[in-house]
Amino acid sequence: MFEVFERRESEVRGYCRHFPIMLKDGKNSEMFDASGERYIDFFAGAGALAFGHNNPYIKKKVLEYMNTDGIIQALDLYTPITEQFFKTFEEIILEPRNLDYKIQFCNASGANAVEAALKLARKNKQRSNILACMGSYHGQSLGALAVTSGVHGRGGAGVSLDNVTFVPYATDLETEEKSLEYLRWILSDDHSGITKPAAIILEAVQGEGGIKVPSVEWLQGIRKICDDNDMLMICDEIQAGVGRTGWFFAFERAGIEPDIITVSKSIGGIGLPLSMVLMKPEIDDWSPGEHTGTFRGNQLSLIGATGLLEYYRDNRMDVEVRRKGDLIGSFMDENIKTIDERIQVRGIGMFWGIDFSGIDSALAEKVQEEAVKRHLIADICGRNECVFKILAPITIEDEILLEGLDIISESIKAVLK
Repeated sequence: MFEVFERRESEVRGYCRHFPIMLKDGKNSEMFDASGERYIDFFAGAGALAFGHNNPYIKKKVLEYMNTDGIIQALDLYTPITEQFFKTFEEIILEPRNLDYKIQFCNASGANAVEAALKLARKNKQRSNILACMGSYHGQSLGALAVTSGVHGRGGAGVSLDNVTFVPYATDLETEEKSLEYLRWILSDDHSGITKPAAIILEAVQGEGGIKVPSVEWLQGIRKICDDNDMLMICDEIQAGVGRTGWFFAFERAGIEPDIITVSKSIGGIGLPLSMVLMKPEIDDWSPGEHTGTFRGNQLSLIGATGLLEYYRDNRMDVEVRRKGDLIGSFMDENIKTIDERIQVRGIGMFWGIDFSGIDSALAEKVQEEAVKRHLIADICGRNECVFKILAPITIEDEILLEGLDIISESIKAVLK
């Protein structure tokens, strides 16, 4: 069945090695293979389908536009579609939160938003060094890879990845306060050897690092350190943002305002590529065309994003995600932790991980393989890929969510047995 893929597609392919299935159709939280077999989706297109496969509200808007002769490729030309997106983003996201950001459309990937954010921070502060967190993932292009900590990804660069200093994330030391103390120390010690940074880039909830959820106090502590040291705070909301944690932005729960925010993945609504940088107006130092790209501001993606924002508001997805997060948390307490006391569980909203490092890091992949046999698709992450990752669409129906969680529980039991 997969012969042509083996013959023609590069060895770089990865996800299909874990999921050797010919997938054909998708509806909200379910996918179907070419023979009609059903799979529950706890993968959501690596987080790009937070609002489900073929969300009918968003899809209808995209199809309606496709049936006209409306412009699709517009770059940063003025169009009614782009105007409507800006107005909707203001009305639904910025104004209710008393936030003031300018928006830059980037090329299609989240990595390009990270590239733009790093360039803007360096340009604004006229410094080259950036602080990044251990356990971070920000993308695969060279600038984004430089602030990504994993050895496997960095090994593919082929060149040195410079001008970045890695620091502990909230959960990397004994206490969160120790990580903040470490940061204050290297920034104040005139013999630390650390060149003064332009910015720190971080995820308000680490995804590929193993679903690490810092406290509100830690995020507030980072904001204060940035203010005290004339550094910009860059929040990468590419995977944790757009409603997944129970807030539209994952940093919101801490009551802070980053200087720069990167947004991609789910913002396109139904998997359409859209990548953005949000920046405080006073640091918008770009000259025209200084960071550009052919496919930025794609009109179909902006229609999808506008529909997503309306769906998010009209269906009170913030409340809905927190409710489902409580449902997942209760299930974890009653049905996962009780399997083996060495299993660790972490999560917030619809963003959860089951950590097997206390038993055997290899177990996460074995549980993943067992779950696929039982028709559930999910990814693994974390150091040594020891964490089974739960990243279902936030629109998933309760009964399918619980069905999927049951499959995980049974898969863990089968592997341990």
